[in-house]
Amino acid sequence: MRMRPTLSWAPTQDLPPGTTDVEPIADAMSTGGVLVLSGAGISTESGIPDYRGEGGSLSRHTPMTYQDFTASTHARRRYWARSHLGWRTFGRARPNAGHRAVAGFGRHGLLSGVITQNVDGLHQAAGSDGVVELHGSLDRVVCLDCGIFSPRHELARRLEEANVGFEPVAAGINPDGDADLTDEQVGDFRVMPCTACGGILKPNVVFFGEAVPSRRVEHCRELVSEATSLLVLGSSLTVMSGLRFVRQAARAGKPVLIINRDPTRGDQHALTRVALPLGTALTTVADRLGIPVDGR
Repeated sequence: MRMRPTLSWAPTQDLPPGTTDVEPIADAMSTGGVLVLSGAGISTESGIPDYRGEGGSLSRHTPMTYQDFTASTHARRRYWARSHLGWRTFGRARPNAGHRAVAGFGRHGLLSGVITQNVDGLHQAAGSDGVVELHGSLDRVVCLDCGIFSPRHELARRLEEANVGFEPVAAGINPDGDADLTDEQVGDFRVMPCTACGGILKPNVVFFGEAVPSRRVEHCRELVSEATSLLVLGSSLTVMSGLRFVRQAARAGKPVLIINRDPTRGDQHALTRVALPLGTALTTVADRLGIPVDGR
């Protein structure tokens, strides 16, 4: 299924208000078999902004689309300049209490799996196992011509060597690792080709307008089928790539629970939406279940 570049969503019906009561979350977690679906909101406390929340990056930034990236040399130069600068900050981000709580739930056998829409690798860094990265990960690069994968740190080194003195000050960093730079700041930034075939390199992430691999989608559908409930963390569910799993769970009669400060596109399917910061909500749930959250 191709990701449509849907950048905004507004409720078309009255939705139940959010609550601060985490008891339904704790109840679901205590029975086990919970499948987590996380979005950009879980990483904001690690210094990575989300897309659509208050101050979200979409208010100042339009994400790169697959069509623009593949069609335009200028677009690729602009992307890699911004992404290279963003990687310096993005690559230093560390898991926060929300990520650590999810890892704690997993260690205690309460989760059936974790699906993340994020490309930051913070769930794995916190200790979660078997995370399905729905939209890929920024820590790898793929050649669009020969299909070879390579580590991002290798490309970062090559870009540093080819662009000595590239030190612009970015206006901000976005959830996709992209830094906000003007065309003047991008300048004549040099883009590196594939070392194997000289082809076009792309981060191993699903851009807007690009299809999530079908085998990955089917794996996620199987996880939803096997779960007892679905817990959505920090996602507006604007993009269908995540919303479809909420709809699947609801059709199967599985409880859907959401922790997100703002209303989401999945609220009509949810048993509850907790409108609290993710770190606060998840550590409260962990406390009630007697699960220690590392780093506290």
